[in-house]
Amino acid sequence: MKSESLQSILLQVAEQQTKGAVLEAIVSGLASQEGTALARIWLEGPGDICSDCRMRPECPDQRKCLHLAASAGGTIAGDQQWSDLNGRFCRMPLGVRKIGYIGKNSESILIQKFHKDEKWVADPEWAHREHIISFAGQPLIFKGKTIGVLAVFSRSEMGEQEHRWLRMFADQAAAAIANARAFEEIDRLKAKLLHENRYLQQEINEALGFGEIIGESAAIKSTLKEVKVVAPTGANVLITGESGTGKELIARAIHERSPRSKRPLVKVNCASIPRELFESEFFGHVKGSFTGAVSNRVGRFELADGGTIFLDEIGEVPIELQSKLLRVLQEGEFERVGDSKVRKVDVRIISATNQDLEVAMESGTFREDLFYRLSVFPIEVPPLRDRPEDIAPLARHATRRVCKDLGLQPITLSDANIEDLTCYDWPGNVRELQNVIERAVIRSGGKSLTVEIGRTRRSKGPSNKAGVVRMDELKLTERASIVAALKQCRGKIYGPKGAAKVLGIKPTTLASRMNSLGIEKHG
Repeated sequence: MKSESLQSILLQVAEQQTKGAVLEAIVSGLASQEGTALARIWLEGPGDICSDCRMRPECPDQRKCLHLAASAGGTIAGDQQWSDLNGRFCRMPLGVRKIGYIGKNSESILIQKFHKDEKWVADPEWAHREHIISFAGQPLIFKGKTIGVLAVFSRSEMGEQEHRWLRMFADQAAAAIANARAFEEIDRLKAKLLHENRYLQQEINEALGFGEIIGESAAIKSTLKEVKVVAPTGANVLITGESGTGKELIARAIHERSPRSKRPLVKVNCASIPRELFESEFFGHVKGSFTGAVSNRVGRFELADGGTIFLDEIGEVPIELQSKLLRVLQEGEFERVGDSKVRKVDVRIISATNQDLEVAMESGTFREDLFYRLSVFPIEVPPLRDRPEDIAPLARHATRRVCKDLGLQPITLSDANIEDLTCYDWPGNVRELQNVIERAVIRSGGKSLTVEIGRTRRSKGPSNKAGVVRMDELKLTERASIVAALKQCRGKIYGPKGAAKVLGIKPTTLASRMNSLGIEKHG
């Protein structure tokens, strides 16, 4: 075994990229050298097969041992290759026999002539049959830690010089193994991260798309149709609807289907911001601009530059700040609190409210010009009581999600559960339904559900056939009522003298119903 040959093997090892390939290149290269019968590598690992291990009676510590990781060589006759990793010495206890001694003590062993040192020979018959004369074993040490053992069994006598060369070779081999392990760990983590990213993206797509907007009712289909129409445009959208109807989901769906989807969607809950901090929250501030401003701060509008800002509960914005909000909408510019520098921003605004902003305009708490800037394209999210046919699919979806989140087996809602859920008016809308389902699943213990809800039941009309009104007749009655109101108000929908006021419904609701029934404003 010459130093030039060992250097050649190391060059081949350096070309490998995986731990398995590195180990194979080391033992195959050594086994191909003249006189070498067998080359093997054991790496330190956990005690994993203790109950079946042949070395168990000799093992002082079953927590860890040396695992045979690579083997190359063959019989003198050439009729058998020694590449099996599950044989008699597939595990070697630390401190036991020559391999275990090297692994525990980090000391090398050179046996130049077996017949003179029988205490180290585990299988004298095999050594005699295969003309094994010498043995050289080196600890594989990387950064001061022994990670395994390299062993060479030779049919020719090895001297001290070869032993020293093998020491240097072992140091390079240990580094190659450690690096290969590190690269494999990096690849494993990259694959794990890629998998998690795909999973999270799937979860995000479900949450941000129509995956969470469940329903087949005409009402929700009409709303989603409007989402698809307005999303690709840059129009500002005002989403109205009762609390718990899912206005944020609609906002996210619009953003994700817009050209701005690669940029951030920044949410601001206007109802949760203290009155004195609104301007700082929206536009940011500079250090020292007010008590507590210990550093510069970027506002939400600046964070949303190039993307979308979702102003939830827009009716809570103080009247004194509405002019500055209007300036951003009209001119795309603002100043941070305490700063004179004018900053430009390109933001699409989606706002939402459960208030009647027309009433707020009449009372002077909401600017009319701001209202019309925000509501270029109004979308109303129907309450759950107006789409009872969506209750069952929503409940089933919520049940699946809660069971998944809690690590429970899927639970099937019974017909009785669906009946109870459908007969309730859901004043808290989808959010209340989700809470009821989550509470029921937690209490179920993974078994059948008992749904506990309020007692406000949906009116189902007279049970006698004489009291039943066909749906087509109801639509005709509704259509006639809307047409009559529009004629009375000369086509005006909004305002105190508008048709919506006469009918006792929100203007956005009236607009939605007109669209659904095919009623033209001045038809």
